[in-house]
Amino acid sequence: MPALWKKILSFLLSLFLLSVIVFYAARLAPGDPLVSYYGERAEKMTPQEREWAEEKLGLDAPLYVQYIRWFLRALKGDFGVSYKYKTAVTAVIGERVGNTLRLGGTAFVLLAAGALALGLLCARLAGRWPDRLLCQVGTAISVIPEFWLSLVLILAFAVGLRWLPGSGAYCVGNREDAADRLMHLVLPVTAAVAGHLWYYAFLVRNRLLEEVRCEYVLLARAKGLGRGTVLCRHCLPNMLPSYVSVLAVGLPHILGGTYVIEVVFSYPGLGSLAYESARYKDYNLLMLLCLLSGAITMLGGLLAQAVNERIDPRIRETDRILGSEGKGHG
Repeated sequence: MPALWKKILSFLLSLFLLSVIVFYAARLAPGDPLVSYYGERAEKMTPQEREWAEEKLGLDAPLYVQYIRWFLRALKGDFGVSYKYKTAVTAVIGERVGNTLRLGGTAFVLLAAGALALGLLCARLAGRWPDRLLCQVGTAISVIPEFWLSLVLILAFAVGLRWLPGSGAYCVGNREDAADRLMHLVLPVTAAVAGHLWYYAFLVRNRLLEEVRCEYVLLARAKGLGRGTVLCRHCLPNMLPSYVSVLAVGLPHILGGTYVIEVVFSYPGLGSLAYESARYKDYNLLMLLCLLSGAITMLGGLLAQAVNERIDPRIRETDRILGSEGKGHG
């Protein structure tokens, strides 16, 4: 139980520090937030009108006072009003979070399963021509920037062949059409998976090949077990905890790639919303989006640790021993 409270306290402290950094960085960046709220009228305001507008939005006080006000409201669940959309930021995010979960969740599941299968295949055929070919092709694709790959997919399959839609989450009037939503997901998900697939598959391949050199593998082979059987029954379970940890550590990278892809495909999710909030100095919206992204990243790490402990009891036993030694020294 104490370990759980330590994780919760660390999580909350990290969110607090993130909020402070984002708050000050956003407000010290160049730009005029009044333009986001009032549009072109902000440029024609008199000094008196600008002073009144800043007071209305709470921008007239020192930065530390602004942060304290925001923090106290946030503790009550009030994250403010979006300057651009003139409505609560929670409502704005609520309309788009489902789209990002569909895109990011689908891409993450396909990436995790695909990299595992591809890495296992390459380890099974290590040194042969299919393995060498996959290594070369995978390396070439992995160095292509996601935004450029997204543009190529749009030009090829949306503009050239006209097989798939190149923007949006659904066609007008088809919001509840699952098939239409699926068609709009194909290209963004392909770009998201292709940009990261070989990196994780290569890690799986190398980790499995390291396991193959262990003594227990030699014993299993001596008993007559085939290479594929040894890889799946013995090597794969031993490398799964490290693979889950790598996926958790890479979650911010994957999430960031999803955000970039949303902007390129004009996909109405949190990524395009984050771009808009940073561009238009929509402080309240930007704050909540950064906190949400940070929370997802940190929760991913905690979840990975929990899964690792479930898969490999040795990790849980090590934590217990270290905790006991700490109490003993205390």
